[in-house]
Amino acid sequence: MQDFLQTLPKVELHLHIEGSLEPELMFALAQRNGIELPYATVQEAKDAYCFSDLQGFLNLYFQGMSVLRNEQDFYDLAMDYFRRAREEGVVHIDMHFDPQAHLQRGVPLEVVMAGLLKAKQEAEESLDLSIGMIMAFLRDRPAEEALHVLEQAAPYWKMLDAIGLDSAEKENPPSKFVDVFERAKQLGLVCVAHAGEEGPAEYIKEALELLNVERIDHGVRCLESEEVVERLRREQIALTVCPLSNVSLKVVEDLRDHPLPKLLSEGLKVTISSDDPAYFGGGMLTNHLACAEAFGWDKAVFRQLTRNAIEEAFTTQQRRDELLRRLAAI
Repeated sequence: MQDFLQTLPKVELHLHIEGSLEPELMFALAQRNGIELPYATVQEAKDAYCFSDLQGFLNLYFQGMSVLRNEQDFYDLAMDYFRRAREEGVVHIDMHFDPQAHLQRGVPLEVVMAGLLKAKQEAEESLDLSIGMIMAFLRDRPAEEALHVLEQAAPYWKMLDAIGLDSAEKENPPSKFVDVFERAKQLGLVCVAHAGEEGPAEYIKEALELLNVERIDHGVRCLESEEVVERLRREQIALTVCPLSNVSLKVVEDLRDHPLPKLLSEGLKVTISSDDPAYFGGGMLTNHLACAEAFGWDKAVFRQLTRNAIEEAFTTQQRRDELLRRLAAI
């Protein structure tokens, strides 16, 4: 099974590039930029990667990205993950990035975009990877700020595949961001949103009805509402489920208790992603292996999950057809 999962042409739809910052790179960038970290060693930083909830993780996540200052830093961050993912058999990544988190630190949008777009181009040319770009907005920041950032991103609209909504879900319902998502739709951008991770199934319903999203990031709490499950099944809305993330953030205590098998048995369009792999115990291969062990899934299940992800990836039809052929060949 390990050989099969390594060879499987894996497609990741839910990856926060800032959450791929490994402690080793964090230390290297801190040294390059003259930044003092609150950890004496790489191991001390790794030991801090233990969370009781989403907010605990977010505190460390934003602290970690303080080392990202210039174009080269964002390029190095992205290329470091792209290379690791490719070694794990990943062939496509839809990459979330958080411009507000950098703007509020005084890092211009132009710097963020230049580094990430350079890495995207290089990865697509040299690594046999395709990359989708999702500009995500922080739901615990004002909606007016998100709208301002979206307008500020005008030079990059054609380079974006989608906008997203992430960060602290509790008490930050999708309904706060209707204007932002309506504007994105006017611009021809696809909309996705985190919903039903810590927040209730009602947030999934809001994201679908009010934000008109085309897929739900996480979505594991949909099972609390038969109405929501029925809609997800009927419309085949993809759920980008992140198993090890859910365990790390105590959405579930043990992977064996995860609702993934139930989501599949309900006929939902499920995919597997790593979310923030540096913080949550591993990338795509690790997540797939963990699911194989926890649920005893056979190859057919993983083929279906991968097919789901290929069908939903932000890429060209030519690339999609190529990846489907690769999947059929293994």
